Amino acid sequence: MSQALRADHVEPVPPRANSFLYGHADAERTLLDAYRSGRLPHAWLIAGPSGIGKATLAYRMARFALSHPDHGSPSVAAAGSLHVDADEPVARRIAVQAHGALLTLERTINEKTGKLRQDIQVDDVRRTVSFFGSTAAEEGWRIVVVDSVDELNPNGANALLKVLEEPPRRSLLLLVSHSTARVLPTIRSRCRVLMLRPLSADDVARAAAAAIAVNATDPGVMAAAAAAEGSVRRALALLDRNTLDLRNRIVSLLDRLPAVEPQGMHVIGDRLFGTDPATLAAFVDTVNGWLAARLLAGPQQPATLDRLAFAWEKFNAAARAVEEFNLERKPLVFNTFAWLAEACRG
Repeated sequence: MSQALRADHVEPVPPRANSFLYGHADAERTLLDAYRSGRLPHAWLIAGPSGIGKATLAYRMARFALSHPDHGSPSVAAAGSLHVDADEPVARRIAVQAHGALLTLERTINEKTGKLRQDIQVDDVRRTVSFFGSTAAEEGWRIVVVDSVDELNPNGANALLKVLEEPPRRSLLLLVSHSTARVLPTIRSRCRVLMLRPLSADDVARAAAAAIAVNATDPGVMAAAAAAEGSVRRALALLDRNTLDLRNRIVSLLDRLPAVEPQGMHVIGDRLFGTDPATLAAFVDTVNGWLAARLLAGPQQPATLDRLAFAWEKFNAAARAVEEFNLERKPLVFNTFAWLAEACRG
């Protein structure tokens, strides 16, 4: 693989600036039809595995609504998708986080540590009250994108629930979720759920190639897409051969659960040693992908789903703590496999 295609040598386009969406035409049509009808639900829970385009779809919807505030206009009637050209004024302002009618809730940097916080701050969530209450709401849409709702702590989730219970006029909340099992039932019940599935390998290759401005038929891109299990984010990471090898080792151990292999866990722990964010991200993404696949694997006993969801919550909380406080990574590896083994034994 050429150095030009290594994931650590490129800067993928963030969802707020990404004009392209692959593999989710049905979901996009659902949003467009609802908007055209004039009966758009005020809150949507856009759910599915990590890295498949959920946030990209959320921003795509936000751009369209802010560019076409009148749902009955001829331009909306003629639209075949939610696409808005990147050169349009609304799209440019959203791309640089400068649109006054769009508020994004996401984890922020802790100024003391220089690391991402473990969750979305409750004070940020409370900003939605004044945001929706501003006079501009009478002139057009006010839109909030939460990326992701899984990263709200209990106080933040309750603050968001209050907004969902009494939605202002012409308000739209787009909640991204990697695991609906973590979302409060009271929040889920107030949202229209839009479930996105993992992408095909061809769609992953097209999306990954567009993100880094290369040809989708490049052998490296195609190989990464084939191993990415439907996730564009994972494919971009796998363009690095070391990351691909690490992922394969992790998957090999995960597939043996509930049996555990201490020697293999030591090898992975040694590979994660240090402060390289790419190796920790690869471990977190691979485990989350494995968990997501099992949570979506057809009918299962409620107790099994509860155990997997509980393991998911413990794992991600522990991983965020390791990231934020620069904790040793090998204990995370051993704890993770212990939690997952217990969840699988049930």
